[in-house]
Amino acid sequence: MQGRVEADSPLHDVLVANDTVAVYDYRLTPLAPGPSGQQGSALVNVDDLLLVVAPPDTPAPVHAAWNELTVTVGPFEVSGLLSALPGFDPGRSLARPSSRLVLLSEVSVGLRDQPGFVVGKHSFAWVNRYDVDRVRSELELPFYFPGAEREAPVPPVVASSIPTSVTAKG
Repeated sequence: MQGRVEADSPLHDVLVANDTVAVYDYRLTPLAPGPSGQQGSALVNVDDLLLVVAPPDTPAPVHAAWNELTVTVGPFEVSGLLSALPGFDPGRSLARPSSRLVLLSEVSVGLRDQPGFVVGKHSFAWVNRYDVDRVRSELELPFYFPGAEREAPVPPVVASSIPTSVTAKG
């Protein structure tokens, strides 16, 4: 669903403060090839929103350390960066996310069933942490995404430029 939310407050505040939000001029786009669906206006339950693209003027956290993360939410695989304060240890911290929405930056959205196919890229997006099925991150994030399965991060593929054996001339 793509649409417009009218409010005097920032979008995140509207989504956190309300159980429902009015979406205007929305368009349903099917995940499979085909014509776009219904258009119009609708009242949407905020809990039903899996991923919300943040407007360009969304402020980024200051002095944050950004950690790579991939989550599976509904039919989507979402990769991005999760902010944390430098030195933050989520496994030992008493701090918890204060809302159902967790902000990611440098977001890439793909389809779960089509690895490598990117639907869209966005500067920022919020993911509904209660709807995340699977998390891949170097951080332990059980309180960020309760009930989500954890996968070990995929190690980077690095080609060695150092020869494995050196023959000395002498």
